[in-house]
Amino acid sequence: MKNPKIKALIFALFLTVMLAVIPAGGCITLTGTGETTPPLTGTTGITATSPINPTWLPPTQTGTTEELPTIADVVALVKPAVVAINTQVVSYDIFNRPFTQEGAGSGWIIDENGFVVTNNHVVEGAETITVTTDDGRSFTADVNSVATDPLNDLAVIKIDAQGLPALKTGGPENMRVGDWVIAIGNALGQGIRATEGIISRQDVSLQVDQGQTLYDLIETSAAINPGNSGGPLVNLAGEVIGITSAKVADIGVEGMGYAISIKTALPIIQELVNLGFVTRPWLGVGLYTVDVVAVRQLNLSVDKGVLLVEVVAGSPAELAGLQKGDVIVGIGGQDVGAVEELTRVLHASPIGQSLEIKYWRGKEQFTTTAVPIERPRP
Repeated sequence: MKNPKIKALIFALFLTVMLAVIPAGGCITLTGTGETTPPLTGTTGITATSPINPTWLPPTQTGTTEELPTIADVVALVKPAVVAINTQVVSYDIFNRPFTQEGAGSGWIIDENGFVVTNNHVVEGAETITVTTDDGRSFTADVNSVATDPLNDLAVIKIDAQGLPALKTGGPENMRVGDWVIAIGNALGQGIRATEGIISRQDVSLQVDQGQTLYDLIETSAAINPGNSGGPLVNLAGEVIGITSAKVADIGVEGMGYAISIKTALPIIQELVNLGFVTRPWLGVGLYTVDVVAVRQLNLSVDKGVLLVEVVAGSPAELAGLQKGDVIVGIGGQDVGAVEELTRVLHASPIGQSLEIKYWRGKEQFTTTAVPIERPRP
């Protein structure tokens, strides 16, 4: 008979090998929740040079209608309106030599006249964008007509086509945790496919990059893979309730995909089509989340808040008396300790309405009032 200690050792080694397997990443991959510092400058992407259609209105949200009999029926209804998006981006190696990188993502048709919704990170920096419909037709989009919103990771592409199958949108507020949903997209760049799951959580906030947090997300157990980005998350009535955007990948983590709620996305989509960009309240400041390094190097009096690293001349912030080096700790009656918190309060505030701002300058705390204006057009 073999030594029991040897058996135990072999079993322990087997478990160690099995636990070392790391699941595949998604469209935006997070590898942990370690402390991060937002960059001093904002994210830039493709910007439409003109409105796609100034008078366009998004389709009316129908609310949850009668469910279709099976998942196969839902897929058959939705799949013709889901597209594959392929991009080419010019990058440079360490010797500053250009080379072309190819990317793949998904999108869905929101208007029969060729309006395609996707994620900003699918098309960001693209030199060429090719949209392939379910019936095999390919369209090359004009990159100058692509309207993007990097902050909320949304984009609208216009292709030269009419009479396309378009999807309806549903009300995610009518959905419950545990309801069935289906994610449809160009997974791994290998063609349109469908995965099913349930709603695991709603109204989720998730930091997807340094300085960027997505809000009002739907968490789902439906498998989300690279290439799914921008595709629809639909209910059993075939209505879009979310736009697939991110997945958490870490050791031992499975079934945690995220979609931007259609309730949050629709007003942004409408502005992208009507204006070519999104209007937001603007103070005219560069922001940085206070951390240990900032406290030590600048000898700050507080260890939590939002440091002003830039104040634009003539901006609402300058008119309110704010200066570079000030640390904002409260805005609009809410305490803030990070760039994401301040940004969310600011963007939820009406343009032209006064905002009370509490801040530290040196060893003294002050209060002022600023009136945000419309953000200058990109």
